[in-house]
Amino acid sequence: MKEKEFISIIKNTLNSRYIGDDCAYLEDLGIVVTQDSLVEGVHFRQNFMSAWQLGYKSAAVNVSDVAASGAEPAYMTISLSLPSDIDENFIKEFYEGAKSACANVKIVGGDITGADKIFVSVCAIGKTAGRNISSRKNAQVGQKLILSGVHGSSGAGLRLLMQGKKEPQKLIKAHLEPIAQVEFASKISTSVKGKYAMTDTSDGLADALCNIAYESGVKLKIDFDKIPYDKDIEIFEDWRNLILFGGEDYGIVASVPSDYYGGIEIGIVERGEGLELKINDKIVNYSKQDVENRIFNHF
Repeated sequence: MKEKEFISIIKNTLNSRYIGDDCAYLEDLGIVVTQDSLVEGVHFRQNFMSAWQLGYKSAAVNVSDVAASGAEPAYMTISLSLPSDIDENFIKEFYEGAKSACANVKIVGGDITGADKIFVSVCAIGKTAGRNISSRKNAQVGQKLILSGVHGSSGAGLRLLMQGKKEPQKLIKAHLEPIAQVEFASKISTSVKGKYAMTDTSDGLADALCNIAYESGVKLKIDFDKIPYDKDIEIFEDWRNLILFGGEDYGIVASVPSDYYGGIEIGIVERGEGLELKINDKIVNYSKQDVENRIFNHF
């Protein structure tokens, strides 16, 4: 069973309207809340990344979720479960990395426990005052789709690490030290007045697009050639798949009014269902299941 099936069971069991987006929007409190976990051996390996990089990435991915909701990242708590051989230097470097990723976000607490391997769990809170909060359900027919960030670099960087390679370093850095697109998201949430959809591309660009399409009940028509990427990923024969399914690029995709200015326009929202891509003058349609079969499976 895959992650999305678990989420569906949890959502139905709790009968919750909050579960499904990057963050839960608690309108009565004026905040959004998100939580993300990284497990050694599943999401990272110590021989691939330093304690500083682990701290940085743990914080950055949660900042990305808050930004993608349209809120202003504000506070964070971090819980660590650590094996007995971890020393003080690891803790210091981890939190220096986390602090570096946080900019205006305050780390205000957390927890530390023992474990047989490293487990990181981060909770981030964003402020919604003056913001129009997004939802994957809000894409409107006639809107355009815009994108921030390059795609495919993180997946390429992970593949290089798995192959024991150290170059191109910029691709490896894209995987280990992602940059949350805070300003891009902030501009949208403070200027778009009506409904819009926005999400980050943490599980892959195709997954993000597919989530918007199916949650909103629309068809997204995408021109693949307009998606920004680093040409160096073409060292891999399947570089197009890295762009669509590689994951962990932490860009942001949004459906916004056609007169909105900003971002890279990659497609439009139409009536229908699913994801339609134009690749090399050919039309390829992806169903929800097609995409889920190709993205990273935590289980």
